[in-house]
Amino acid sequence: MRFALSTEQLDFAAELRKILDAGQVPAAVRAWADDDTGKGRALLRQVAEMGVFGLLVDEQYGGAEATPVDLTVALVELGRAAVPGPTIESAAVIPALLQGLPDPEPARRWLPALTGGGLLGTIAFDEPQRSIALDAETVDLVLVAGDGRISLGRRTPDSGQAVDPTNSAPADAASAPGQASAGAAGDASGGSVAPASGSGSTGARASVLSPLASIDPARKLFGITADELVADGADVQEAIDYAFDHGVLACAAQLLGAGRAILDQTTNYAKQRKQFGRAIGEFQAVKQQLADVLIALDLAEPLLYRAALTLDSPDRTRDVSAALVACGDAAHRAARAGLQVHGAIGYTAEYDLSVWLTRVTALRTAWGTADFHRARIATALRAGALSASPTS
Repeated sequence: MRFALSTEQLDFAAELRKILDAGQVPAAVRAWADDDTGKGRALLRQVAEMGVFGLLVDEQYGGAEATPVDLTVALVELGRAAVPGPTIESAAVIPALLQGLPDPEPARRWLPALTGGGLLGTIAFDEPQRSIALDAETVDLVLVAGDGRISLGRRTPDSGQAVDPTNSAPADAASAPGQASAGAAGDASGGSVAPASGSGSTGARASVLSPLASIDPARKLFGITADELVADGADVQEAIDYAFDHGVLACAAQLLGAGRAILDQTTNYAKQRKQFGRAIGEFQAVKQQLADVLIALDLAEPLLYRAALTLDSPDRTRDVSAALVACGDAAHRAARAGLQVHGAIGYTAEYDLSVWLTRVTALRTAWGTADFHRARIATALRAGALSASPTS
């Protein structure tokens, strides 16, 4: 199996990186955290113009009909830049979900606008009593998926109820694909926006309350419940599972990109910061930490691209979970080392490193905890062992 990227993919990543480097992303992230989404939406429109939101979309809906590897390349760059907004949901999850439905009408209704950047979407995977969606007050389309049903979303009266304080999924969701963009404790107050009707509208926004508190202030999380039914049935549940695994893969890609960004920033800082008349990067202890980070990221990358290559195979669940665990651990190692090498300045919110530190902490569990994904890997391996064993 070939893991090397093509020249076209490398060129695409380089061009996307140039746009993001010129886009002053940290400033856009801080503005997004302060409810000023203008800079972030402008940046996301540039990303859409590069074709990122249409990579998985069929040509009949205005997309590029590219491969999951192409999307992974793009999402690594979005993670490297820490782009704000529901990029995982809009670029990966919703396109995979809508195109997997037996009825093409939802795809016709929303995908052309999503591909062109005129519409942003988010999704919550249904839980027994509440789902949590990222940036539900900012986007144009909010979906709730679970139990073989896809619906438009509406607000929950308990949107300020406490959840796990690490931006992870609620504990009772750890055994099912209902863990997207789950959040932390917060208060509940604020206005609402009614869902759009079906009379020619391309988008539908959920009614929302004040966001739940998140470890990453740029990730605004809202309690959402199902409202108007979009689709249901056994085939719909298959599409939901497929879309969830796209989210897991996309999250792994962004974690890998964020980890590499932290390593680059920390390496540059270690070359400039001096102690005892020498750059701290010359000290063996610092060199070893950064070398360990590089090794972890390099070992995680093949798992990520294997998962992209096997996304339409029976190994999908095992491989995307393995990619997320590996990329999450590597990014976490990068964050720890980056914070330690930077010292006290790394703790300050004004320093740009904090944008990536909080993003990594949030993303590590946003699409399922490590325990959840290790359990999925173990289940897949046991199933494979049983199918391979000779029958008596």
